[in-house]
Amino acid sequence: MFSGSYLKSDVEFLLKVIDIDFVSIQEKEELIQSGKSHYSEIINHEYEPSKKYLETFYKIHKINKLRFANDILTLAYNLNKKKDIVLVSLARAGTPIGVLLKRILKERFKKDIKHYSISIIRDREIDNKAIDHIIKNYPLSEFVFVDGWTGKGVINRELKKFIKKYNDDHKTKISNQLYVVSDIAGVSDFSVTNDDYLIPSSALNSTISGLVSRSILNKQYIKDGDYHGCKYYKEYDKSDMSLWFIDEIVNIANKQTIIKNDLLKSNKELSQYRKNYIDLLMKEYNISDINHIKPGIGESTRVLLRRVPFLVIVKNIDSDEIEHIIQLAKEKNVKVIENKNLPYSMLSIIKNIFKEN
Repeated sequence: MFSGSYLKSDVEFLLKVIDIDFVSIQEKEELIQSGKSHYSEIINHEYEPSKKYLETFYKIHKINKLRFANDILTLAYNLNKKKDIVLVSLARAGTPIGVLLKRILKERFKKDIKHYSISIIRDREIDNKAIDHIIKNYPLSEFVFVDGWTGKGVINRELKKFIKKYNDDHKTKISNQLYVVSDIAGVSDFSVTNDDYLIPSSALNSTISGLVSRSILNKQYIKDGDYHGCKYYKEYDKSDMSLWFIDEIVNIANKQTIIKNDLLKSNKELSQYRKNYIDLLMKEYNISDINHIKPGIGESTRVLLRRVPFLVIVKNIDSDEIEHIIQLAKEKNVKVIENKNLPYSMLSIIKNIFKEN
């Protein structure tokens, strides 16, 4: 049983720990954009937060921790209505959300459920071996898929497609519904809010996600019958904040009055509006690959931490909530512009390294 740096009672990662060679961020971008490698086949050294960045993180965490704790509590309240569930978080952004729900359901609602974290990879597959394992152990339980947020809604679409294929192939009836905290794309089955606000765990990498990397699907390391892979960053142990973050949010949530709000459902009008905006943005900046546009604070942070960014657009450049983004942009010499009409708090564009921008 592999739980990363979380408690064994918090989560079981259905991932194969591998020792994969790293590439630089620049080399990774070249391999992805040239089509020589899929993003899931390669991985770079992660940004270990500096003292200055951590100071910024604690500041922005303080701003949103109460709202975030209440949103997690609302999500837990609604899941508690279900009789028999197994929690399945989508590694990696969904993992801290799943751990928090697991803890709060047990401590606040006296509902002890199993929590797995599994891999889903855009344009490739969900980890079918992981699904096999869960359904073997919990054949009568409802699957509750959990992620942190939506960006453009790609993972939601992929989840629907992959689970339909699994159900068709195995004659099963696994639920494909996705639960998130913040659904800025308007596509998730259930969410607490459509607001693009900072989910604190999105501001860091593995050091707030159990020291586990994003999932890896590389045939050199992953053979038939294996789970998808991951790197376990033991070398970042001294910087690990995973358990601190969980304890912090759970302690706050446990002190709050439960607000019995229903969850939001997918919003077609919002989804179409934001899709139209991205289409216009692609024309304005002559972007041919929609995967180079990353809307929202969570996705934008990922771009600055592990991709080669071209431009960051923010709605309010003076917002304390995006201070970490401004700092990262300065460190990487990335241009930041303000657009008061932006339908998100921020948006990042990945640099096309094969043409002049």
